[in-house]
Amino acid sequence: MECASHTLKISGGENSLPSHIERTLSVRPSIRPVSRVLIVFAALALSLTYFLPLWRIALDAPQYPEGLGIEIWINQMKGQNPNDLAKINNLNHYIGMKKINPASIAELKVMPWVMRAMLLFGIAVGILGKRKLLLFWLITFIIVALVGFVDYYLWGYDYGHNLDFEHAIIKIPGMNYQPPLIGSKQLLNFTATSFPGSGGWAAIGSFVLGLVIWVYETRRQFKEARNA
Repeated sequence: MECASHTLKISGGENSLPSHIERTLSVRPSIRPVSRVLIVFAALALSLTYFLPLWRIALDAPQYPEGLGIEIWINQMKGQNPNDLAKINNLNHYIGMKKINPASIAELKVMPWVMRAMLLFGIAVGILGKRKLLLFWLITFIIVALVGFVDYYLWGYDYGHNLDFEHAIIKIPGMNYQPPLIGSKQLLNFTATSFPGSGGWAAIGSFVLGLVIWVYETRRQFKEARNA
């Protein structure tokens, strides 16, 4: 009876012990060499954000057939064409919107360091080849992107809502001029369109490649653990 009880106690406690798959995965945490090379490639793709615009805001109106636009780079904000920023600031004066002054935007000084940290982190993940580190890199990537979107939304809200009606020439009660977070929006006779720039697409591609590698490596390692 005592042996039977002991046997039942062991069998009843099996669920609390690591499974065969879990034990196998714990000793095989490494990513395949080809995947590690691709992770380094994905991380290096972030270097393109230093040479290409992250985001674009285009303004289309009949009186500007050539279009107007603002490009948000990792460390600067400038017009899509040489004089666009000056033209946009002049137009903003009519509606009471404050002047866009890139030198006063603190985020443009912080973003290069954040991107550099993500790039170096990604390279370290590729060198070390640990699946958990890759997952942590992807989660950090998402957090950085979300913080960036929230900050961009708040920036647009501030410029579009906090208007100087006392000195504005065009006054429309209840009207705001916040650009869309992404997509298009009609602002008086202008159609404002907000979308990623080529540097932004490079960052998106970097994340997607990292995610595909993580999914592939996770499925591969679980499959190998089941067959072990």
